[in-house]
Amino acid sequence: MTLYSEYLGKSQLKSLRSHKYSSKGVSVIEPLLQIFWRWLVEQVPLWWAPNAITLVGLAFNVIPCMFLVVACPTITEEPPRLVLVAAGLGLFIYQALDAIDGKQARRTGSSSPLGELFDHGCDSFSMVVISLDIAICLQMGDYPDLLFIFIFGGAFLFYNAHWETYVTGALRFGFIDVTESQLSCILLCLVGGIVGPGIWGWIVPYIGLEFRVIIMLFSIVNMVIASAVNMSIIFEGGSGKNGSTVAGTSVISPAMHIGVILLLALIIFKKSPSMIFTDHTCVYLLTFGMCFSKVTNKIVIGHMCKSPLNFLDSMHVGPAMLFLNQYFNCVFPEYIVLYCALIWCTVDLVYFCTMVCLQISYYLNISVFSISKNRNL
Repeated sequence: MTLYSEYLGKSQLKSLRSHKYSSKGVSVIEPLLQIFWRWLVEQVPLWWAPNAITLVGLAFNVIPCMFLVVACPTITEEPPRLVLVAAGLGLFIYQALDAIDGKQARRTGSSSPLGELFDHGCDSFSMVVISLDIAICLQMGDYPDLLFIFIFGGAFLFYNAHWETYVTGALRFGFIDVTESQLSCILLCLVGGIVGPGIWGWIVPYIGLEFRVIIMLFSIVNMVIASAVNMSIIFEGGSGKNGSTVAGTSVISPAMHIGVILLLALIIFKKSPSMIFTDHTCVYLLTFGMCFSKVTNKIVIGHMCKSPLNFLDSMHVGPAMLFLNQYFNCVFPEYIVLYCALIWCTVDLVYFCTMVCLQISYYLNISVFSISKNRNL
């Protein structure tokens, strides 16, 4: 009898055991930061497990964001300057710890597929957190359409990177990539916190647009370009048989997994009679952020286990509640259904990640948060 739900089949676990991390490409700033990261990992005690480092980094990233969410529920309020500084510093700590967890694993001889999955899983939720930090810093709730494109475009881009990995078998880093994006976000939060978030509302001379609008538009353009590059590589064909994915499936099959979430998010946003997106912005974005995090985790597992992606998933229940409530003319107040959906999606994501980690740790006979090789967590 096991104490976890078995999400992964025997063939998936067998493929997972033989999985080797593969990446290619280096971004422009990363070589400089590697000097700092190599020094930093040497300061870390050898008993500190890599996954514990990743989790601590995630906590530093999430906690300031939650304070911002409470202070700015519609993302139109002026954020507390001290919390913005904390968010910027928290993101810097998260980036540093996220960069050294793999180094610590190699340093202690504790590298495993579980560590790679745990790292990507934390990254998938951090993507939601960082997007919220920037949206709140710039008070983007004043431009709901741009906000929607910015948040969901970023989520799609992150999923797209792992979709490409699922097709090619290797995680690719561009010349300007996640490291540079995170540094930009750190800078925005620190400047907003030190100088004041009002600085982003200044009108740029000769252009006639607010600084924050230019930042949003610039970000969206870059998302489109990066996504186009990802898609071009995907459509070139995969590393599987006859140009298929690593799982031997169609290279376009992952599209419907992200597409249904994007479509539901857009319909619920535009059709809401109570303007649920603008009145409960942070809760709305967190709800769908949980869905994006889970669907990204699933495609990472698909890549590492060389397995097809199952479309039907319990995460769809949350968005479905909102959609069906609208379809039947809002039998229940939308905000109540939204909070129920958030609770459902959060519990579903946490349960899924916990059970998968437990199953893999038992199968590989390793610990999640300890370097010692035992079956105890």
